[in-house]
Amino acid sequence: MESMEQVSTKPDNKKKKTKWEMLKKDLKKNKCIYLMAIPMIVYFILFHYMPMYGVLISFKDFNPRLGIWKSPWVGLKHFGTFFNSIYFKRTLKNTALLSFYSLLWGFPAAIILALLLNELKNEKFKRRIQTITYLPHFISLVVICGLIVDFTSTDGLINSILSNFGVEPTNWLTKPEWFRTIYIGSGLWQSIGWDSIIFLAALSGIDPSLYEAAKIDGAGRWKQMLHITLPALAPTIIVMFILNIGGLMSVGAQKVILLYNPLTWETSDVISSYVYRKGVQGAEYSFSTAVGLFESLIGFTLLIIANKLSKKITEESLW
Repeated sequence: MESMEQVSTKPDNKKKKTKWEMLKKDLKKNKCIYLMAIPMIVYFILFHYMPMYGVLISFKDFNPRLGIWKSPWVGLKHFGTFFNSIYFKRTLKNTALLSFYSLLWGFPAAIILALLLNELKNEKFKRRIQTITYLPHFISLVVICGLIVDFTSTDGLINSILSNFGVEPTNWLTKPEWFRTIYIGSGLWQSIGWDSIIFLAALSGIDPSLYEAAKIDGAGRWKQMLHITLPALAPTIIVMFILNIGGLMSVGAQKVILLYNPLTWETSDVISSYVYRKGVQGAEYSFSTAVGLFESLIGFTLLIIANKLSKKITEESLW
């Protein structure tokens, strides 16, 4: 029996040895690349993984004087408080709707813009359009929100234009029914150019000989796009869609806080803005951490589901 065990373990040792040798060989061969990756690895460890330790306070009545470990353990108390509060349904609904509408309008818009830019033959005109669409991404969010507030005010640009058509001036940001339209429309203007970059990069990798062969076969631009461009772009679209699904529930608090007010909380108050009010303004650290953790868990679950469905339907996935 002992001899049989020794024989059976020899191949495993050889495998381990060869894998270790392969790793050493790869490290030696690509040492410059691994050295370049070190700052990014350190960044993720310091600012993404180490802060996860703080998630513990969502299961405790955190007291800064006692610290995380010595604060009393309360289990799922804060989660239950949030689920039973009047804010639960409202913030969950608003977060889901804002995220869904942003994905519904923003994601295909970036693809369409990339396809249209890809069809332009005049390189100077193409570069100008790219510059114009990219610029809003580099404007500070505070500045953009300031512009939105000014444009939608009673004496703002939008009311000045609409007054020519007999529409009475109104402050659009005080109307709950208009908040989502303003939020999504301004977000589309701000991000459409930047989001199209990755699709343009994917389009640039398509073999030009495919288009030449299609032209010889009599295919016009529309058929070339349907049978060459879109199939070549499909893997990138799927990966980006999965990543967008993963961030579906993570509506940024900054823009919402800069635009919303108590009159529009009915449609504008999202989970992240609620966390800000409770955690930063109300100093309810444990409760706000529990709410934030709940939001992250939903996003993680959606990412797993989207990846599995994509792998099953299209055979394309993140992992």
